[in-house]
Amino acid sequence: MSLLVARIGDGLAGTPHLKFWLDALAAWPGALVIAPGSGPFGAAAREAAQAMELNAVAAQRIALMAMDQYAFALAAVRPSPVIVESESELRAAIEARRIAIWAPARMVAAATDIPAASEISSDSIAAWLAGRLGATYLLLIEDADPPTPVSTAWLARRAMVDARFPDFAAVAGRPIWIAGPDACLEAEGMLATGKLPGARVTAMRGA
Repeated sequence: MSLLVARIGDGLAGTPHLKFWLDALAAWPGALVIAPGSGPFGAAAREAAQAMELNAVAAQRIALMAMDQYAFALAAVRPSPVIVESESELRAAIEARRIAIWAPARMVAAATDIPAASEISSDSIAAWLAGRLGATYLLLIEDADPPTPVSTAWLARRAMVDARFPDFAAVAGRPIWIAGPDACLEAEGMLATGKLPGARVTAMRGA
């Protein structure tokens, strides 16, 4: 069974592209897990952590709660998916071929291989999840288009993903695609046939 983990970027919140992508992803013929960014809730979490001078652990927990909020918001935009918080719930949804939106706070807070660090965000967390689940593909959906070809190192240098993403992606070892607005028109048709829109991330590390 082909499993796709799709990460919805923060910048899509409040744009016409958001519902389009959620509808397009629903056409995927295999199992689908949607991993949220932090959406509009992330900025508030970061501002609070900075203003209150929180330590890295507290800042990470607040950031994870922002991701949970975005997960619930995404489920409200397209009501059919199920929200999952644990690995057992994830695997049950995958087995049942239900679209799952992952609320990550519970799993990430308990993970020993995700340190509390400001340079780790939803990009690395989505790669971690893809590796943990043995996903067939990881698709990053963003509000900007990448060049072709593209590497994780290039994306990190230009802040399209977080600084630790190349490391987490290499450990996960999953094929990665990244898609922006230019991929919207063909996305649903491609996903319906088991193909991925956007650009293949051709190198895990390097230029």
